[in-house]
Amino acid sequence: MAKESSFDIVSEFEFQELRNAVDQAKKEVQTRYDLKDALAEIELSEDIITLRSEDEMKLNSLREMLVKRVIARKLNPKILKFEETESSLGGKVKQVVTLIKAMDTETAKKVSKLIRDRFKNAKPTIQGESVRVFSKSKDDLQAVMQFLREQEDIEIPLVFNNYR
Repeated sequence: MAKESSFDIVSEFEFQELRNAVDQAKKEVQTRYDLKDALAEIELSEDIITLRSEDEMKLNSLREMLVKRVIARKLNPKILKFEETESSLGGKVKQVVTLIKAMDTETAKKVSKLIRDRFKNAKPTIQGESVRVFSKSKDDLQAVMQFLREQEDIEIPLVFNNYR
């Protein structure tokens, strides 16, 4: 009798790599001529990144630098969820970037439904912040992975691990 194979679908990233990307973006802010003497800050905390600038144009530059550095550190830019831009006194602008660290239940249900609808031999089960997919065929599991990588309507980065 054939043994079932499985893998887990999670949403996670290496926080140290993100810290390195933010540090590199901060160094670039200090060396850029258009941002050198202006207010342009990038602050990293556990769950958010805060971008502060004098105007919308400089804020866009900060945003582009951050995304560029995240990609350069081989992180998926989908881990960054840009919130609305907030204006403060003195014409300054601020934007909060929420870090997506885990898969929420709504996304897990969506991923599970996509797998069930497309692959009859694969059995997805939701386990907290991950989705485990079982199948007797390893080829089916690889097809599921490829299918999920191609889905653009999933707003979070998916990582496949525990392949057995």
